[in-house]
Amino acid sequence: MATRIVAPVVICSSNILLKNTFLKKTCFLLSTCTATRNWRSFGSSRSRHCPASDGCDIVGHFDRLVQAGSLRRDAQQRRVVLRLAQLQLTLKTYSNRIYLKSTTLESKDESNHGKSSIFTASRGAPAPPPKGFYIYGDVGTGKTMLMDLFYSHVEHSCKKRVHFNAFMLDIHRRIHQRKQSLPKRRLGNMVTYDPISPVAMEIANETSLLCFDEFQVTDIADAVILKQLFGTLFRTGVVVVATSNRCPDDLYKNGLQRDTFLPFIHVLKNYCHTVCLDSGIDYRTLDQPTAGKLYYLSGEPGAEAHLDSLFEELTLRQKTVTAPRVITVLGRRLTLRRTCGSVADCTFDELCGRPLGAIDYLEIARLFDTVFIRHVPTLTLSLKDQVRRFTTLIDNLYDHKVRVVLLAAAPLDRLFVHTGGEDERDRQLLDDLGLSGEAAERLTLFTAEEEIFAFQRTVSRLREMQTESYWMDGDRSDTNRHLKS
Repeated sequence: MATRIVAPVVICSSNILLKNTFLKKTCFLLSTCTATRNWRSFGSSRSRHCPASDGCDIVGHFDRLVQAGSLRRDAQQRRVVLRLAQLQLTLKTYSNRIYLKSTTLESKDESNHGKSSIFTASRGAPAPPPKGFYIYGDVGTGKTMLMDLFYSHVEHSCKKRVHFNAFMLDIHRRIHQRKQSLPKRRLGNMVTYDPISPVAMEIANETSLLCFDEFQVTDIADAVILKQLFGTLFRTGVVVVATSNRCPDDLYKNGLQRDTFLPFIHVLKNYCHTVCLDSGIDYRTLDQPTAGKLYYLSGEPGAEAHLDSLFEELTLRQKTVTAPRVITVLGRRLTLRRTCGSVADCTFDELCGRPLGAIDYLEIARLFDTVFIRHVPTLTLSLKDQVRRFTTLIDNLYDHKVRVVLLAAAPLDRLFVHTGGEDERDRQLLDDLGLSGEAAERLTLFTAEEEIFAFQRTVSRLREMQTESYWMDGDRSDTNRHLKS
């Protein structure tokens, strides 16, 4: 009985490719929307060119997707495509080298009394670089799809596409490496070293176009460096196209020390056109064929047995045995207790109950194409750390097309309950910061509002992750790769 129940899910990972009509539509869409999604490729010297055979006509390609039924007709989406098409043509012959040459970075010289890094613009500065785009709107409105469509059609070798969280992780890693490489300082020679601008120059030398998915600011460590980081990127001619659920003025809303962050918003608006894409439709929630049952309730009879049976079915094609697996992330050892090949069977506590972050979830997404998450509790604001980790986990799994099977305490639309609020650690934090009254209220509001806002995206993504097309796209088996090629 259990095998028959889970069979539709297993079929979706292989035999569903035999549905010719669906396959043609899906592959047609994938040919335009499969961008370089993995941050590990950021440092590569070349990115793929537009795979289209129609002279990279992004507008015509978009219209054909609509006519083929792969996309629904959406006037707002087409309006955005028309504007992106103009930038695509500009970038065909664009290079930021002239801006790099016209900006001289005088690096700090420790042997010369620790002279601070400054930028000196040469005379005869070139005309301003082309403006990028900041596309924002509600969840599921097609922002990422349009950005990937644009990215795949840009004929430029120096382009990179990355999730914003992964980008910031790499920025902090580069900053740390630069600080570690400094010679030890002696008392009396403790001049502050600023590594942000040199790191931005490194990025500017690697790429002329940066495409960011899910631009968001929730960390004060990110907030304090963004103006200087992006100010340098923009001055050196890097063009940015980003998607976000927040309009620029709402970034880091109610965040701690937000006054220091506001100048970044001005810089962002100055170098990027702000475009709202919000038709009021969440395309992830529209009727799509499902990949069988992938979301189970803890109270359902035999729910655990169904997951066990599905795990066994999926691991039949694996070439290894079921066993724990140790993952090394930045020198730390992370153990997943039950894995088999590209399938990981985890608990919520294993993934979100311990201090893991985006870099850990990126490694999990790299190693596994299917992740089981068991015993997800009803989430409240008293579990803010776990909620943040779960949201970050799903963001990374979704961005890398990792398939997810869940066993949860409540239906998806009731999984996150907006109650609980301030806990003992919040009160301790407020005491440590010496905050009270209005300042304390603003910080508590910020921590609660961000979780509520971000989880709307999580719910939308988890719905899409249960569809037939998502499940098929996430199959990394050799058979599926061959059929897709």
